[in-house]
Amino acid sequence: MSDASHDELETATLGGGCFWCVEAVLKKLDGVRSVTSGYAGGHVDDPSYEAVCRGETGHAEVVHVEFDPAKIAFRDLLEVFFTIHTPTTLNREGPDIGSQYRSAVYYHDDEQRQVVEDVIETIEPLHDDDIVTEVEPLETFYPAKEYHQDYFDKNPNDTYCTVNINPKLSKLRDKHAELLA
Repeated sequence: MSDASHDELETATLGGGCFWCVEAVLKKLDGVRSVTSGYAGGHVDDPSYEAVCRGETGHAEVVHVEFDPAKIAFRDLLEVFFTIHTPTTLNREGPDIGSQYRSAVYYHDDEQRQVVEDVIETIEPLHDDDIVTEVEPLETFYPAKEYHQDYFDKNPNDTYCTVNINPKLSKLRDKHAELLA
């Protein structure tokens, strides 16, 4: 079977805390072609990492995921996404606190919006608290600088990675092994 052409790929834009964590996990899924860390949902053009971290731009740290829907459905991406972060905590994921770390799905079309709403409705009863994930249309995605891309692959022994990313990878293997590449 030949690889899908670029036209057959779909894109998802997801924020679940630090983009390094979400990127490291989603890259492991079969059918995911690329994951780019960056920013969405803010009010400043081409924001810097430092301004986003200071909460000055309104952006969330997100990942832009290109995937082959013939290999992995958008719904499956979302189920993994909601497994590896805490969608019930406003503006926080683990040690990272601030609106830039909010849970967010920036949908690309009405079909994605409907799938996101369906998934949230399905999983909300499984949580003790309400899901606070922001669900908004994607307006603009800004890629982060190169040193933020593939951060876990480049820095697997970094303390942040071992403490925060490794447990998410373990959760992925435990709960979604059938989706791994």
